[in-house]
Amino acid sequence: MQTRVDVFEQIFLVFLGLGTLIGVVVVAYTLYNAYKYRDGAAKASDEDTPVLGELPTGGEGGKKLFLSFGLSAIVVISLVIWTYGMLLYVEDPGDDIPEDDAIEIDVEGDGFAWHFEYENGAETTNTMTVPEDTPVWINVTGGDVWHTFGISDLRVKADAIPGETDETWFMTEEAGETHTIECFELCGDGHSAMDGTLDVVEEEEFEEFLEDEAPDDDENGDDEEAEDENGDDEADDEENGDDDEADENGDDEEDEEEETDDEDDEEDDGGDD
Repeated sequence: MQTRVDVFEQIFLVFLGLGTLIGVVVVAYTLYNAYKYRDGAAKASDEDTPVLGELPTGGEGGKKLFLSFGLSAIVVISLVIWTYGMLLYVEDPGDDIPEDDAIEIDVEGDGFAWHFEYENGAETTNTMTVPEDTPVWINVTGGDVWHTFGISDLRVKADAIPGETDETWFMTEEAGETHTIECFELCGDGHSAMDGTLDVVEEEEFEEFLEDEAPDDDENGDDEEAEDENGDDEADDEENGDDDEADENGDDEEDEEEETDDEDDEEDDGGDD
């Protein structure tokens, strides 16, 4: 499959080749006409000879002028269409990158540093580790201000804007290579020091890295136990609250019974009188 580097190199070479070819043709034709119509040269009686103070007809009734403009338009339009198609591939390679072969990494630019989170929850700062010969999808965002995540060697660039996510991809190369991660957006006093490192390692080493950097299961278990204990405490509090309410209700009922007995006694006394 084509990588981003391959695509941009092709675009560069095509523009360089066509630009060089057109430049050579234009310069050669200019020199030819400068020599042909030089001062003091023998002039043939031909109506195509430029006349001082008059607008050139373009030769042969404007055919040369029309031909030059037509060829230029064809070249420019073809370049635009071809380049646009290549850039669409860069934005979305489609089925050329199988989902099973690619890995996904979340990137956040915050505090003049780059923070990376992998699919298993592992987290690193300023060092991204990826396996060799593997497509890598990255989801880039910002935590404080605008940043721009970039790897010049791999032709990678993505805006890191708080509240938004910019998705892009790149293809790694051979293990052992190291690339510099930079910020391409002027983001503050620490902008020039906001650098990171991309380390390309072998597949086995990458798997070991994920295992070593993965969140500790014991810590997660402790958190769950703490949540369970909190839940038990809340349940006990609710039970205690229910007991207190029951006791209060019981006391109220006893008070009501005593009041009823007192009223009955008073009625009996009134009847005796």
